[in-house]
Amino acid sequence: MRTKYAYSLKELLFRLLRIGRPIRKQLIISTLASIFGSLAHLSLMGFGALFLLRTAGITSSGSAVLYGILTVFSAVIIPLSRYMEGIYSHIGAYGMLARMRVHLFEQIDRISPAFMVDRKKGDILNIAVSDIETLEFFFGHTIGSMFTIILIPLVTLIIAGHYHIRYVLVLLPIFILISVIIPSAALWLGRDMGIRFREDLGELKSLILESVYGIRDIQIFGQGEKRLHTVMRQNEQVNQTAHGLTLHKEAVSAVPDFFVYMARILITAAAAGLIGKELNDPAGAIVVSFVAAASLSSTFSLTFVVTHLLEAFAAAERIFIIEDTPPRVRECDVPENAGAFEKLLFDDVSFTYPGTANSILEHTSFEVRRGDKVGIIGESGAGKSTLFRLLLRFYDPDRGKILFNETDLRQMSFADIHSRIAMLEQETYLFDASIADNIAISKPDAQPHEIRKAAERAGIADFIETLPDGYDTPMGLMSARLSGGERQRIGIARIMLLDPDIIVMDEPTSALDVLHEREFLDMLEREYQDKTIIMISHRASTLTNCRRIFELKDRMIREIRK
Repeated sequence: MRTKYAYSLKELLFRLLRIGRPIRKQLIISTLASIFGSLAHLSLMGFGALFLLRTAGITSSGSAVLYGILTVFSAVIIPLSRYMEGIYSHIGAYGMLARMRVHLFEQIDRISPAFMVDRKKGDILNIAVSDIETLEFFFGHTIGSMFTIILIPLVTLIIAGHYHIRYVLVLLPIFILISVIIPSAALWLGRDMGIRFREDLGELKSLILESVYGIRDIQIFGQGEKRLHTVMRQNEQVNQTAHGLTLHKEAVSAVPDFFVYMARILITAAAAGLIGKELNDPAGAIVVSFVAAASLSSTFSLTFVVTHLLEAFAAAERIFIIEDTPPRVRECDVPENAGAFEKLLFDDVSFTYPGTANSILEHTSFEVRRGDKVGIIGESGAGKSTLFRLLLRFYDPDRGKILFNETDLRQMSFADIHSRIAMLEQETYLFDASIADNIAISKPDAQPHEIRKAAERAGIADFIETLPDGYDTPMGLMSARLSGGERQRIGIARIMLLDPDIIVMDEPTSALDVLHEREFLDMLEREYQDKTIIMISHRASTLTNCRRIFELKDRMIREIRK
């Protein structure tokens, strides 16, 4: 039977503890500081009560001076312990979060880009930033409390038992309720709320991010008001989920609070019962009452830990789902060298996207040889982009194979494939770095003269040289000012720098007018006469230089120009 959640609470807890091993030194120090601080709190109340009782003459045992010194010493230990706990827990926690962000990026890189096809980028961003940040509470505030809630009640019960077993019988069920039953029930009952809140919040952030990126189109087509209503509806959904989570938190806080005060009443009642049996020990009753109050105060803080753990566990589950997602494709252990490129062959390829019922390609076969200029046309959804995703090994075919020369792509390394096959998509993404760094993404060790040469071949060098900082111009400031054609040419410069065997282009002239399209095609013809180019376009003019054209239709491919 399939469970409702991807992981049990036990699995989440122990996995988080395993993740925390690199910061165990800081966690041990912060946990010890938490324990010493809580014990000092008990000592302050207990020795303080004995000091008052000894000074008032109600009890004759012990020394008032000693009780006073121990009280002052406890008062000094408390802030020092709290300071040490806060410093070391947060040093460890923030260091751990930094490692987790890097690790999560590595996992996303491992399972992408196929993984990103089915996920909203805003939600991934929310997981990488907000969800990981939520785990700070677990590493910074939870582990010390987990040990404290075991030790402090135990010490309190030992002190209570020193005076009379009746105090133990009063306090034991209260501690069990506050430390075990209520927190466990709170986690079990509120877990769904925590997960829903993180998911709804991720959806809202994804929607806002999408709206910011698309603000120009939203304004151009007068969809601002409609988009605002969509954001408001999702915001209301987040508020409703947060409201339910808040009600749960308040209930979790209020119920233990009732039993804390009930414990004080029961201690008083137990003391009164002892007096009735002529076992009058006012000192014991007062000391136990003071110590129990301090202990219950520390234990009561567990309820606040639990309410925050609901979000922490929900965030951890979303993170672990990504980390445990297997990649769609795997690199072979011993890659083969395919040799100098001569031909590319799709051999009886069939493919269906995971989680869907309808196939995209069926028994698709065609061959492209070195130097071919190939155009591919077809209606939207016919499978043109799928061909390229298979070619770049975002996915592997369900049946059939793709051969680079005589070597199956599955037997080649990813690095070899991506150095031999480059893709230019409709939108060229520019990173917040210099123009030179953006071009050099395809070859990070490229020398400045190589970057300039690639820009010249792509026809973007003259534009770059008009900028005040030239190739050092930061794209964070310029990106929004560049035209679609200028962005596209930077993308082409990346390909020029890589100098692959096969260039795949998806609507490469969609952002160009007729004149610049002609310049672009002439540049390809001039610079890449010996290269293999595969081009997707709905524009007939874009495919004029293609000597072979294939049409994708009804999940099959056929050559319509040879």
